[in-house]
Amino acid sequence: MPAALDAIIAELRDADRQERIELLIDFAKNLPALPPALAARKDAEHRVEECQSPVYLFVGVADGRVSLHADAPVEAPTVRGFVSLLIEGLDGATPEEVYQTPADLVDHCGLTEVLGMLRVRGLSGVLRRIKREVARAAVAEHDSTSA
Repeated sequence: MPAALDAIIAELRDADRQERIELLIDFAKNLPALPPALAARKDAEHRVEECQSPVYLFVGVADGRVSLHADAPVEAPTVRGFVSLLIEGLDGATPEEVYQTPADLVDHCGLTEVLGMLRVRGLSGVLRRIKREVARAAVAEHDSTSA
């Protein structure tokens, strides 16, 4: 798991319930806007279906490093915050580091006690989608450099 994500997990885990919510809201405020070219491509292909809130992910792998961009609604601050912490923690990581991220990351962050079950399932779905897309992008990168 990338050191950046490990540090975020430790910060959340060490915080009390109220501080976790505040940290998520801070992350939500810091989610970078999508570049215009990606914003124009917000469609069903990039939407995370497991999440009730409309979350859009754009994943790439170049030179062995993952690039992540995402959009989540301002009206869903906990979802937006979790997406933002994933971007901050995983962008620039290697595909292997992304694969090593625990599937129960929401629990590792101590968020299961502050979020409802539907939110937890949706957030876990975001991480699963990132891992799936990283795997696809890594294979595509490998195939293009091998040819």
